[in-house]
Amino acid sequence: MQTSNLRANQQTISDLQRLVRNGNTQLENSFDKLLRGETPRSIEPLNFITKNKPFPLLSQDTISKLSLMNSYVSGNSSADNPLVKIYAEVRGLYLSQTLVNLAYASVNTAKKKSHDAIYRSGTNGIGMYAQAMEGLFVAEYENICNIFMRQDWGPAFQTACQAPMAELARTLRELNNHIKAHLSTDCYLAYEVTEIMSSLSNNLETRTGELKATLAAALKPVRETGKMSLAELLDDTRRKVGAIQALPHDGSPMPVVSETMQRLQTMVDFLRPISSIMISIGDGGWKSAAPSNTSSDAIPSLASFDIGADGKEIFAHYCTDTIELLMSALEQKARLLLKGKSVLGVFLANSITIIERMIRDSDLKPLLEGRLNALDVWRKKAKALYSEAWKEISVNLFDVIHTTSKGGRPASGSNDSASIVKALNSKDRNSIKQKFVAFTASFDELVARHKTYSMEREVRQMFAKDVQQMLEPLYNRFWDRYHGIDKDRGKHIKYDKSSIAAIFLSLY
Repeated sequence: MQTSNLRANQQTISDLQRLVRNGNTQLENSFDKLLRGETPRSIEPLNFITKNKPFPLLSQDTISKLSLMNSYVSGNSSADNPLVKIYAEVRGLYLSQTLVNLAYASVNTAKKKSHDAIYRSGTNGIGMYAQAMEGLFVAEYENICNIFMRQDWGPAFQTACQAPMAELARTLRELNNHIKAHLSTDCYLAYEVTEIMSSLSNNLETRTGELKATLAAALKPVRETGKMSLAELLDDTRRKVGAIQALPHDGSPMPVVSETMQRLQTMVDFLRPISSIMISIGDGGWKSAAPSNTSSDAIPSLASFDIGADGKEIFAHYCTDTIELLMSALEQKARLLLKGKSVLGVFLANSITIIERMIRDSDLKPLLEGRLNALDVWRKKAKALYSEAWKEISVNLFDVIHTTSKGGRPASGSNDSASIVKALNSKDRNSIKQKFVAFTASFDELVARHKTYSMEREVRQMFAKDVQQMLEPLYNRFWDRYHGIDKDRGKHIKYDKSSIAAIFLSLY
């Protein structure tokens, strides 16, 4: 067997020596013919990706022959090695044909079945495309290193990859056009592409030392869209609120609240690339849609995708900026469209509750824990707006007593209503009766209105508790002192302490 191989190699060398004597042109033709004969038109890349198999190399016999041819040609050529061009032409076509369906699939999987569907991680073909490209290119680089001299490795690899890299750049431009046309729902694809292509670039740089600049240039449009999207999404929220023509008169929340929070929830799925983009534009850089002055073709390193404390901090700032913008825009719109402070308070409180719930029930919770002081400020504002009308009726439960000269003022802790009423002059008695009547009328109206508002469960309980804590002690004290004034049993006083307590409970 060894004797047979030795004879075959000796015959190959003899044939090559004969070809050299006949000139480089014939040797180039033989190189071309052998390489074409051993290069398939294409292969099915998914067979190798799904089975986790390395992509195929040229056979050892073919590499030996091609390497011998190259050593003769490069040794007898003062100009650039002509075999590099032949190799790149033949293998470049094979690489392109192998990857073309995955390029098409990347664009095709971006097409939307529903215009408002939010992009979900991993649903685009770009990840498979990049995986196939890496496997193919690494195998191709190994072929090149086994055939050519070291000085030709880079040029041969770069030229062979030129056509598939041009196809990749075209694919990324198409994806970028799609993302820009559907930015509010598909901006996440820009983040995913940025991470996948950065990973591909770094992996190829590690294993071949090539293509980093070419990949960075191809990625640049998508990466710039990813940067720009952060400010654009804030503007989109502002525009959506600004476009609202009417608000529900029962204080119901608007869909823009849950839509905005859903957007932030989805961003957490892409936190690695988003953090990298945010770090590149700087904390707060999203407050302007103007392109960053630091923009360049440089591709992010893998280290920049590590979500450290800085990345989490910057993302948390983006979330709180988004929430503050949303609440400010909603308040401004509600003050124009809603009549009455109570319904404004309900509307704001409903919005706050939905925001908090969507943070609490998602991966936003650990990122935003302890960073939502602004929501407490908004909640205090909502409670103040809602409670104002209830505070106004509470003045009916304060008394200024003018006692008779005979009786003197009863002790404030006294529960003997008959004695207290007896000590009042007629003017004060009438005043107390009017206070009971006025309070009851206003109270019943506010209770009825409370029950017509659309409130999130937490909001209804919060407001019910506030109202009860504000009014029940005042009413009970007033009733204890003056219920004896209602001799006709119900003419002036509708509620005793137990019946008004039941009303307060009904507010919950």
